[in-house]
Amino acid sequence: MSKPPIFVPMMHSIPFRDTGYFSDIICDYLDQKPSIRPFYNEFPTLAGFKKQMDRKGRSFPSENRALLVQRLLVQNENIKLTNKTKQNIRLLAENSTFTITTGHQLNLFTGPLYFIYKIVSAINLASTLGKVYSEHTFVPVYWMASEDHDFDEICFFNLGNEKVTWKTAAEGAVGRLSTKDIEALAATLERELGSSHRARKLIDLFKKAYTEFSTLAAAHRFLVNELFGAYGLVIVDGDDAELKSEFIPQIKAELEHQQSYAEVQKTIQQLVKEQYPIQVTPREINLFYLRDNYRERILKEQDGFISVDGRFKWTHEEIFKEVEAHPEHFSPNVIMRPLYQEVILPNLCYIGGGGELAYWFELKTFFEQQHIPFPILLLRNSVLCISRKQADKMKRLNVSPEELFLDQHDLLSQKTKELSDIEIDFTRQKAHLIAQFNELEVLATKTDKSFIGAVKAQKTKQINGLNHLEKRLLKAQKRKLKDHLGRISSLQDALFPKHGLAERYDNYATAVLAFGEDFIDTLIENLDPLSLEFTVLTLEG
Repeated sequence: MSKPPIFVPMMHSIPFRDTGYFSDIICDYLDQKPSIRPFYNEFPTLAGFKKQMDRKGRSFPSENRALLVQRLLVQNENIKLTNKTKQNIRLLAENSTFTITTGHQLNLFTGPLYFIYKIVSAINLASTLGKVYSEHTFVPVYWMASEDHDFDEICFFNLGNEKVTWKTAAEGAVGRLSTKDIEALAATLERELGSSHRARKLIDLFKKAYTEFSTLAAAHRFLVNELFGAYGLVIVDGDDAELKSEFIPQIKAELEHQQSYAEVQKTIQQLVKEQYPIQVTPREINLFYLRDNYRERILKEQDGFISVDGRFKWTHEEIFKEVEAHPEHFSPNVIMRPLYQEVILPNLCYIGGGGELAYWFELKTFFEQQHIPFPILLLRNSVLCISRKQADKMKRLNVSPEELFLDQHDLLSQKTKELSDIEIDFTRQKAHLIAQFNELEVLATKTDKSFIGAVKAQKTKQINGLNHLEKRLLKAQKRKLKDHLGRISSLQDALFPKHGLAERYDNYATAVLAFGEDFIDTLIENLDPLSLEFTVLTLEG
C-alpha cells in the first residue's frame, strides 16, 4: 500500500499596504518613499547590510566583545545551551561576527504569536546573511525586556476564547518578579488544552519553565531557549551591572545634558511635518531608577535629581557617584533602551513590528549625536497560518487570500454581488441620471437663477434614492444568500479572531495544537525575512 503524499506548505504573499492592518509610516518605509528617507540609514537589502557591516565594524570596540561573551555565558549558566548557541556566544569575541537582534516583553508563555515570528525573522536573516557574506558570522539575538514594568501587558495569553491571566502583586521590573504563584495556571492549561500528546508537551513545558525557575526572567529565558536553542539563538538580558558599566558615559550624558529629549523632539517635528503620527514622546530625562520591586522615573531639579515619587533624592555629585558605583540602578526607557542595545552589541539590524519601527524612526538623529551607528530596521515577518481544510473551504467558497483581509461587511457585500443572479450595481443608472441633470443644469443657467438650485436639489434627491434602492436590493440578496455568506463569515472569524490579525491574538500553544510540534521548524523553512510582504501560509492541520 502506497503512502499518502507528503503535504508541502503553500505560501501566498500580499503587500503589507493591501492588508489594511499596517500604518502609513510603515508602508511608506517599505515603499522607500522620499518622505520617510530622513529617518533611517540603510534599507534592509543585501547591499545595505554590507554597508552596515563596514560602519559597525569600524565603530564597535574590540574590548567590548570579551565582556559581552563573558556576561552571556554567566547569564545562561542555569539553562542547558545547545552547542550551536554556545558556539555563537564564543564567536561574538571575533571582530568578524555581528548580531541580528529582536526584542520583546516577557509575555506569559510567549504571549501573542508574533513573538515567535520576530525570533524566526532574526534566525532566518542571520542565516541568509551568512550564506551571502561567508567571511562573517551572524548571530541571532533575542533581547529580553526584563526591566519593563508594564505588568498588565504581559500577564496573560489567549487560548481560543479563554484568557489565561496571571494575577499577582507586581512592582518594579517584571523580570525580577517571583514565579511562585504561576503554577496554579497549569490547571487552566490542562482544562483548555486537553490530554493529547501535543497538549501534554505544552503543559510540561509550561510547568518546567514557571516552577523550576524562581524569577520571570529566568523562566522566560528557559522557555525561549527550549523553543529556539536548536537554531543558535542567543538570549541577552540588559539588566546586568557589568553590561551597564559600558553604558555609563551615555547615562551620565543623559542626566547632565538631556540630549535624547532635544534630539528626539527635533525629529518629532520633522515627522509631524510629514504628517506621520508620533509613537512615543520623550521625557526630559529618559531613565528610571531601578531597585528590587522598584522602577520609577528620574526628574531633574534645580539642585539635583529626584525620583518621581520622591523616595530617592540626589545632588549632582551624588547621582554621578551612584552611576559609577551602581550603573545597574539606572534603567533606560523606550527612548534610551535602543541606544543601550547598540552600545553593548555588535549589531547590524533591529527586527520589530510596525509600532516598534515607528518609534525607532524617532531616534536616528539622537544616535548620530551620540556617534553610535543607527541599525538597519526590518519589519518582522507577519503570517496568517491556515489549515489545509480551511484552504479547501476558501476554494469552495471562492474567497481569495486578499479578500480575507477585507472588512467583513465589505467582504460579504462583494461576495453577494458576485453570487447574485441579478446586477446589484446602479452605477450605470446613476451615470445616466447625472447626464440628464447636467443637461438640465445647462438649461437652468439660461433662465432664472433660482431654477439652478431646484435642479441641483432634485439631482441630489434622485441620486440618494438610487443609492437607497441599491442598498435595499443588496440587503435582500444577502438574506437570499445567507447560508453561503454565513460560511464565509465563519471562515473569516476563525482566521481573524476578534476581527483582528491572528498573530496579535493567538498563542504559540494554539498553533502547536493546530499545526503540530514542528510549527517553528516549518516557519523557519518557509519564511523569507527580506520578502517585505505579508505571508499567508497553508499548513497541514
